[in-house]
Amino acid sequence: MNGAYKGVIFDFNGTLFFDNDKHILAWGEISKMIRGQGITEEELLEHFNGVPNQKIISYLLGRVGNAEELEKYSELKEEFYRRFCLEDKANFHLVDGAVEFFDYLKEKGIPFTIASASIKANIDFFVNEFGLSKWIEPKDIVYDDGSYENKVAMFLDASRKLGIDIGECMIVEDSVSGIQSGHLAGCQNIMVIDSSGKAEEYKSLPGVVKVIKNFRFD
Repeated sequence: MNGAYKGVIFDFNGTLFFDNDKHILAWGEISKMIRGQGITEEELLEHFNGVPNQKIISYLLGRVGNAEELEKYSELKEEFYRRFCLEDKANFHLVDGAVEFFDYLKEKGIPFTIASASIKANIDFFVNEFGLSKWIEPKDIVYDDGSYENKVAMFLDASRKLGIDIGECMIVEDSVSGIQSGHLAGCQNIMVIDSSGKAEEYKSLPGVVKVIKNFRFD
């Protein structure tokens, strides 16, 4: 793998770790607690995918939740998520080829980090379970600590931590919103992991230079 980039910024969920089913299961548990029933496929598409925890919880409550409710159910959802990850031992691993790509970047002296919308508890979980500190300084991982306006700001902070202009970084994403945020941040070198069969749609987006299934690059 080569290209005109001096640093790499990875999204995490859906990019380095395929975990969408775990989020669905976890939200299903929260829905049962609040409403006494799970979530439908239609609800998932319209009210859950790509939506912040607080908005999802308010949707399930049928009203705007108060701070105590939002924090309680958000933390519970992530606890369920982590439990489901650990229970699915067969699929609880980094995307195929990711470790080898990390080693390649290290060997070439190309710095990289993660910019994720996950909360700190989940980032700590990933660092511990996947041994990420072997390749990445945990303090350089950008996560949702409540201070970022959007993913654009997260990408820019990640490039600052790497000490490399965003225009000289490669961003690795898996979602349309993430790709758009990367481009808005100033990145023209976006590689996309396609786990949902949307390769043609991804290829048409500004900034996208490559669409892959995993990090084997075969």
